[in-house]
Parts: sequence; C-alpha cells; structure tokens
Amino acid sequence: MTFLAALVALFVLWWYAKTAKPHLVRRLGRLITPRVAKRIGGYVLLALAGVAAVRSRIELAILFGGVAFWFLDGVDAVVVRLRGLFRRAAVSRPTIVLFEVMPDGRTADGIVQIGPYAGRRLSQLPEAALMQILAVCRKVDRIAARRLQTYLDGRTAAGRVDAERDSDARSRRPPDPGAMTQEEAHQILGLESGATLQQIRTAHRSLMKRWHPDQGGTVEGASRINAARDRLVSRHR
Repeated sequence: MTFLAALVALFVLWWYAKTAKPHLVRRLGRLITPRVAKRIGGYVLLALAGVAAVRSRIELAILFGGVAFWFLDGVDAVVVRLRGLFRRAAVSRPTIVLFEVMPDGRTADGIVQIGPYAGRRLSQLPEAALMQILAVCRKVDRIAARRLQTYLDGRTAAGRVDAERDSDARSRRPPDPGAMTQEEAHQILGLESGATLQQIRTAHRSLMKRWHPDQGGTVEGASRINAARDRLVSRHR
C-alpha cells in the first residue's frame, strides 16, 4: 500500500513537471518548479529503492533506482554515463604503441607503452626492435600491427629516398682536382705534357664551348674539364 501511494504521488509530481504553466508556478511563489518537482520525485524513488532493497525486493529496488536516476539526471545524462562505462571497459586492454597520426592519416611516429622499449619513440628505435614490437602486435592487436607496418613501410621508403638523394649528390659533386693526376688532366684537355698556361686556358675554353650544359653538354663532363684545368693551372703557381 505504501508503494502504491508513493507511486501515485510520483505520478502527480511527474504530471506537474510536464504540464505546469508559468503562471501557476508564479502563483505558488516559484517554490516548486518542474525541475524541483523532478528532483523531489527522484529522491523519493531513491528512498523507495532503499526500502525495497531492505525488504529483499531486488526487482523493485532496481526499478525505483533506475527511474530515480532518470528523474535526477535526465535520459541524456543516463545514456552518456552508460556509454562511458562501456567505453572504459572496451579500452581497458593496454595499448602497445600510442601512435601519432597526421591529418592525412599517415602514421608520423609513436611511443611504445609496454615492454622493454616502453617510453621510447618509434623514430628512436632500430629496425630490429621495431620488428620485435610488430611481432607482438600481430599476436594481440591487429589494428596496431597494421599501423606499425604502415609506419615501417613509410620509414623504409624515406630511407631509400635519402640514400638515393645522397648518391645523386655525390655523383653531381665536382671531381676533386687533387685526386686527378697530371696525366689524366692532360688527356682530358687534349694537351701534351709541359703545356704552357696559355695553352691550358685555350684548351679549356675550347672544350667548354662544346661541353657546357647550356650548349648541350653534361654537368659531369664540364666538371671534369674544370677539374683538369685546375689541376694543371695549380702546377704553374
């Protein structure tokens, strides 16, 4: 009987909270607003839930408690809390690598969270260590394994480009005159041993007219001609 009376009272409070008019609220001295009515109903339901629990009426305790939270927080707040509980349960598994993802989706770097390399950045680890971490990820976290594999592919490609760039830079670097013998310098300029300084300069100008890149020659060919001239001119100083 007590439960029935409480339910009737709660229904009245709920109805008032839904249908109360502003002028009626003002008449009551603004003491019982719809928000206050809902909170009173929530506290009453919590009290009923406690009584039901003491009397071993678990089903009523759960019912009253659930409706009480609905009254106190609202439907949206209850849903948000439930989602938070499920989300925390979903990410309770430890993360092997915390990845740093660029706006375009590329994996820029990452920090190892567990294991012997914990706290180290991926960019600081050698490839052998990264392969060990990848093997662990493949066993327990396929998503992390895919991201780490993408990072490794990008890192290998970047290393290959850097190596090719260094190789190209070395090939474009002018030959060192000191590494060229006088005999080689004479052969390049088409001169005999003992050529004068004027002959060296004349031969250089003549060859550069044909081998200069602006005249259809190559950078490497022009560099060798300049190196040969420098090698022979240094002998006359």
